[in-house]
Amino acid sequence: SAVISELLRAGHEVIALARSEKSALKIESLGKDISVLRGDLENLTILKKGASEAEGVIHLGFIHDFENFKKCCEIDRRATIAILDSLVNSKKSFVYTNGVFTLPAGELSNENTPCDPNAQNFRGMTEEMALAYKDKGVAVSCVRLAPTVHGKGDKGFIPMIMNVARSSKLSGYIGAGQNVWPAVHRLDAAHLYRLTLEKGRAGSVYHGVAEEGVKSKEIAEAIGIVLNVPVISIPVERAAEKFGFLGHFFARDSPVSSERTRKE
Repeated sequence: SAVISELLRAGHEVIALARSEKSALKIESLGKDISVLRGDLENLTILKKGASEAEGVIHLGFIHDFENFKKCCEIDRRATIAILDSLVNSKKSFVYTNGVFTLPAGELSNENTPCDPNAQNFRGMTEEMALAYKDKGVAVSCVRLAPTVHGKGDKGFIPMIMNVARSSKLSGYIGAGQNVWPAVHRLDAAHLYRLTLEKGRAGSVYHGVAEEGVKSKEIAEAIGIVLNVPVISIPVERAAEKFGFLGHFFARDSPVSSERTRKE
């Protein structure tokens, strides 16, 4: 919804995919130069129709079922291929979405850093596959988002971590809490998507990152203040017990630069 509003303010007309009547009504409430395409990421015929009728495509859809992450990534890949195949030789813009967690951990990554080949990097593989369509006449680029995309309407990792703290009445960080997460405001990320659609270079990667890295201990302390609960260290071996699948992510050290993105 943040990207839709950004595009409308810039004078674009928008066709937006909606998976439900509730989503369709929300989309229609955002402005007059917008139409709804009903369907989902598994309805490839609808995706192709929407892409072929548009002058550019931003792919933001993903099924956030992290318990079945590989399956969700496979659905994403099939959807991405379907859209890109409908854009071959059109010179139209296509913006793929990835996350910076597909990059190697423990080192400062930039836009030229390839996705980590040593991980089960399903989205990284799709990013690489998508960018190859620049040789098939598509002006394809990729925005890699920070794990913390914050602001009103945020439904990502931080609200999930807050829910853990709310239910346990403790805000935890893992180990010493010195590992870092990049962050960006969701309206800044939306602005980047619009600029990438309009001006992005084919085959390029852009980083939706403002802060290169916020310490996880500081994140836990901020959550503790907001929820008025104690802040404690969680031993690494108990991370999964406390946070579930989030434990792996919250323990990651992932500093990421966006210097090239901001300069361009």
